[in-house]
Amino acid sequence: MVTKILKVVAQTEPVYVPSKKTDNGQLAKSMIRLKELGGEFEDEYVCAMFGSLALSRFAVGDMVIATLRFQTHESNGLHYQDVVANDLKII
Repeated sequence: MVTKILKVVAQTEPVYVPSKKTDNGQLAKSMIRLKELGGEFEDEYVCAMFGSLALSRFAVGDMVIATLRFQTHESNGLHYQDVVANDLKII
């Protein structure tokens, strides 16, 4: 995991996805786009947020401290990278 100071670029509305980890079988999920500080061409991350964090709302331009988890998964012979925001705090 990595902790960075980033700026919020966009966030989707939460949706509910199937989950075996919850009692009701559904888990909130939202995507957030975060950008490193410095300029127009800095690195950006599109991150998944789950559970109560996915229900939190962040405004465009908010500065946050974000803990990001990078992982990969394989599906049908193809490999994909996932970025999950484990924690975000407005600063």
